[in-house]
Amino acid sequence: MAQQARAIKTRRAILEAAASVFAERGYERTTIGEILVRAGVTKGALYFHFASKEDVALGVLDAQMLDEPLPSQPIKLQELADQAFLLAHRLQHDALVRASVSLALDSGAVSVDRAAPFQAWIDQVSEILTVAKAQGEILVHVDVTDTAQLFSGAYAGIQTMSQILCDRNDLVHRVSVLLRYLLPSICTPALLTGLDMTEDRARQLAAEYDAHRLRHEGE
Repeated sequence: MAQQARAIKTRRAILEAAASVFAERGYERTTIGEILVRAGVTKGALYFHFASKEDVALGVLDAQMLDEPLPSQPIKLQELADQAFLLAHRLQHDALVRASVSLALDSGAVSVDRAAPFQAWIDQVSEILTVAKAQGEILVHVDVTDTAQLFSGAYAGIQTMSQILCDRNDLVHRVSVLLRYLLPSICTPALLTGLDMTEDRARQLAAEYDAHRLRHEGE
């Protein structure tokens, strides 16, 4: 177990180092040597976890996705709101997640599949909406694919605007506004009162997520 914990810690250190160098120099100008120096690991340790600089970049991009699934909810649309709130918290407090978003927008990273995190987010939203529609939570005229793309694009836009205007300090509020305007347009009216799209919900999820991470890191 101790060896596994060290391996996880080393991998995380490499990703965080790579993310910081990518943010400073851009993907194309970054070298493996610079990542090694920043991470404080050997070349062998890096290549144990990653086959190439591109593979490291893909690992950074993957940081946007949740490492632990959220608890299921009786109303499936609540899971969509919870994921949106939790990503906002991680964007505010996790440098690796912020770097992942920056890398996805780095036009110089032509050799990296920068579309992957966007598509993964769209697929995740689509999966939630598909189940929600099957459970009768969504209005019959709503197209799942179009809605997933709209939601994902709107989220990307508000987080970018929040970053530029105030370093994402108001992102949780902006996500709450997005949810409160978008979900009523697709949700069956009878279920709306059962959805929690408030900033208090976001703070509760953030506290639970942080506590879980601390327990996990202490194991």
